Amino acid sequence: MNAGTPWLVAGGVLSLAASLLHLAIIAGGPDWYRFFGAGEQMARMAERGNWRAAAITVGIAAILAVWAAYAFSGAQVIAQLPLLRTALVAITAIYILRSLVLLHALVFMPKALTPFLIWSSLIVLVYGIVYAIGTWRAWPALLPEGA
Repeated sequence: MNAGTPWLVAGGVLSLAASLLHLAIIAGGPDWYRFFGAGEQMARMAERGNWRAAAITVGIAAILAVWAAYAFSGAQVIAQLPLLRTALVAITAIYILRSLVLLHALVFMPKALTPFLIWSSLIVLVYGIVYAIGTWRAWPALLPEGA
């Protein structure tokens, strides 16, 4: 076990939970799309039975599942995945950059602030911090690319 294991396991669980939630939203239908802040356009597509709403949501769920796998790989729970260090840094950056949407809205578009924007930004900030700490603490134990 490396020093980042608990953090990366937590990050993997968080990403996996988000992935499963996206799949549950598809099953929950248009009201779930609305409740979880996907937007009225996505909810209307789901109401019409348009395959694109589900396809987009499955795509997001798949990305989050891959991110979970990379966290579990960094925690040495599963086999090492390719480009592990690079992927963990990129995932961390994406989560943290996504959280900065809140700061951008606060400064440049305060009228665009919605409860969804606030809480989703804070959630992904937590995810990014968990991945950052886990990646930093596990770094010495992660094999360098090409090694």
